Amino acid sequence: MKRRVVVTGCGVVSSLSCQVDEFWRKLLAGESGVHQLRRFDTTGFKVSFGGDVYDWDPSQYVSKKNIKRIDLFTQFALVASGQAVEDSGLDFSQEDPFRCGVILGSGIGGLQEIETQTARLLSKGPDRVSAMTIPKLMLNAAGGHISIEYGLKGPNYTIATACASATNALGNAFKTIQYDDADIVITGGSEAAVTKMGMSGFANMRALSTNGEDPSKASRPFDLNRDGFVLSEGAGVLVFEELEHAKARGAEIYCEVLGCGASGDAGHITSPDEEGAGAARAMANALRDAKLNPSDVCYINAHGTSTPLGDKAETRAMKSVFGEHAYKVSISSTKSQIGHALGASGGIELVVSVKALVTGVAPPTINLDTPDPECDLDYTPNEPRERPLPVCMSNSFGFGGHNASIIVGKLRNGVS
Repeated sequence: MKRRVVVTGCGVVSSLSCQVDEFWRKLLAGESGVHQLRRFDTTGFKVSFGGDVYDWDPSQYVSKKNIKRIDLFTQFALVASGQAVEDSGLDFSQEDPFRCGVILGSGIGGLQEIETQTARLLSKGPDRVSAMTIPKLMLNAAGGHISIEYGLKGPNYTIATACASATNALGNAFKTIQYDDADIVITGGSEAAVTKMGMSGFANMRALSTNGEDPSKASRPFDLNRDGFVLSEGAGVLVFEELEHAKARGAEIYCEVLGCGASGDAGHITSPDEEGAGAARAMANALRDAKLNPSDVCYINAHGTSTPLGDKAETRAMKSVFGEHAYKVSISSTKSQIGHALGASGGIELVVSVKALVTGVAPPTINLDTPDPECDLDYTPNEPRERPLPVCMSNSFGFGGHNASIIVGKLRNGVS
């Protein structure tokens, strides 16, 4: 019999806030974390706005010595995991380290370190490239540092499936506990790609919004006037735990992880399937895994990137899976407020989904002023909405045709 998995801790780093409660409050208030970039000079760039965490201070969770030895995406992961562990009330000195693991996602990893050391190589020669280059840029660095921080010796690996990375990691963490390979997994995603290279690469492929007159209004998922996504960064990390283990230590349980699903488009390397067939399959697989009917789902945190093709494809996918019930589901896109944090987005958005479930409030999709006629579902435009949300789904779809969905819900069978 599969074991049951619950969420006992949440942590977040974003351009809106780096504290979960404040982050949630600002989401419900309709605030935006998108602004003119402040970390580097954007003179000459096609796009000069995004969601950089420009006032970053990791010192509460990361030593000064370590700050210099790890890339920004690892710093984000350490801080978000520190919050999640504190929130969970876990004391890992009291746990079997071989039953505790780390499964994270990141689409790009240490891009800043790649840029920094490439510049040193070209300007100063190969002998001046830092000996820490590879340990800083590698995708698995964040998970490695988290495991070292807490002495966790269970399953430890990193998934890279572009913008689906964190949700794939969450799904694997769920399965790892279900099948008795761990009791506790720190899981989610981290990304720090708001760099000169990151901004240039995405802008030159015409993926980014260029509507920079008011950056806070540039990300507008499902709106007729959307013109691309807004690049951002951050981390979303959760503590997944086996139900009986959590109950035995008296943990506060936020919700249960009910199911996950994944699929591949096998189509274009960057464009989604226009009918959303792959996205639909991931959602259907998650429902099947959770043993739920489409009518059971009350809220969907949509991938909703604000791209012309992506939002229409996701809308078609949701209609395909949910039928007429699609019009009764509350849907929103967190990316309207913080932009697109790539491989971290699924972690951040599952934190949002957990908060929506616990509070009974669907957060808004801001900047949805002129609905696209082809995106005609209830996207919770501009204002949050109170309603019971016992079952919530979160979607993530990435370049390469990677699709992933995960479902959380109130504890079943009357267990609380």
